[in-house]
Amino acid sequence: MKTVDKILALIRDTSSSLPEDVEKAILAAMRREEKHSSAKMILKTIIENCELARKNSTPLCQDTGTLTFFVDSRLRNKVNRKVISEATRLATVKGYLRKNCIDSLDGKSYDDNVAEGAPVIHYVESESKDSKPTVTLIMKGGGSENMSRQYSLPDSTLGAGRDLKGVEKCILDAVVKTQGYGCAPGILGVCIGGDRATGYEIAKEQLLRNLGDSSKDSCLAKMEKTILKKANSLGIGPMGLGGKTTLLGVKIASRPRVPASFFVTIAYMCWAARRRTVVI
Repeated sequence: MKTVDKILALIRDTSSSLPEDVEKAILAAMRREEKHSSAKMILKTIIENCELARKNSTPLCQDTGTLTFFVDSRLRNKVNRKVISEATRLATVKGYLRKNCIDSLDGKSYDDNVAEGAPVIHYVESESKDSKPTVTLIMKGGGSENMSRQYSLPDSTLGAGRDLKGVEKCILDAVVKTQGYGCAPGILGVCIGGDRATGYEIAKEQLLRNLGDSSKDSCLAKMEKTILKKANSLGIGPMGLGGKTTLLGVKIASRPRVPASFFVTIAYMCWAARRRTVVI
């Protein structure tokens, strides 16, 4: 199979098939909700939608989102922008992607979803020389991207200081402000520290993690568990209509900062957490 065809298949499968860990989390959440409740009905509809999308190779959501590729740097010559752009064009023609790329200056539509900087491509170093080189794709919709936020500590409006309690206040404030927007139940990727730009980058990368994992740092692992429990006690629920499931997961990382800055960055992902990895 040609590399273009492999990337095309990656786009199709990411667009139409929810990752197993996310689908299991939604099923588990549906079972926890009250019988005949709006929350249970919404989650049941989501599961039915996922089954149909996978069966017909059609998009899980009408907003096929921003395509962000994470490519093993060993594949730089083989999986380059030309290859990814061609696969994106084909995916758009075949209906795996909506015409979803707009020029920010004049509102022109790039009908093949290809333009300068689109799709987004990151070349990353492999963790091990012995590992097989991979390409990972995440598709993040505009509704969820609009709910992403960044805080600067201290924050007097929240009574949040430059400590972990202040960080927690920021994250929970983001959940409250989101309410049902961005298609709850959602997943949070969080970066504590860093600068403004890397904060968003690292926060978004946390959305690539499996929902069943925990941070290797015991402090962050405890925070992930605590915030998930507190967020789901707020009663916001699926689509903001009430229920026990406001979030499916919380994934947190930290990065060094300069003394003058203390940012807390939250990347919000909707239930349609479309991510997939392929070995090239």
